Amino acid sequence: MANEAQPVYLVQTASDPVVLAIQGRASYLNCAPVSQFFDKMLKQGRKRMILDFSRCTGMDSTFLGIVTGAAVAARSGEPAGGLTLTGLSPRNLELVRNLGLFRLVTVDSGQFPVILSPEQAKVLGSPGQQDPANAKLILQAHENLVAADPANKEKFQDVLAFLKNQAAKEGPGAK
Repeated sequence: MANEAQPVYLVQTASDPVVLAIQGRASYLNCAPVSQFFDKMLKQGRKRMILDFSRCTGMDSTFLGIVTGAAVAARSGEPAGGLTLTGLSPRNLELVRNLGLFRLVTVDSGQFPVILSPEQAKVLGSPGQQDPANAKLILQAHENLVAADPANKEKFQDVLAFLKNQAAKEGPGAK
């Protein structure tokens, strides 16, 4: 099982929809590979995705903001796609509802049977390697949350101000 600092993100891209399973806690400390994965899938036109949270012990607003951005991108253009969230614990479901993400994704209230074939599932990133998100990625994630639900602006106004300052310090070359 993944520890709190280093969750495991398993992906299966041979299926349609693409599957991403989160094991452990998803946070700004470890979500950069997920953002890169979504970008890659969307550029390939893979716009139907299932996110399995059945082994996710928690998540923060940065991770949810990245999911929000992917949901918006998946729904745009033709053909439109979408994200389905399954296996959400009561706490994780509460976060999805409180931040307005439920308006952009399908929340599977049953236990959608997500089966990752061990032969086809791959680990995102290198096990044991931390890849913390930088200020620009964290800022974009929180801006995604505000775009999804304007009520989030008040919740994150201090965070947004801080991150804008940090992102400016990182300069235009930072990812």
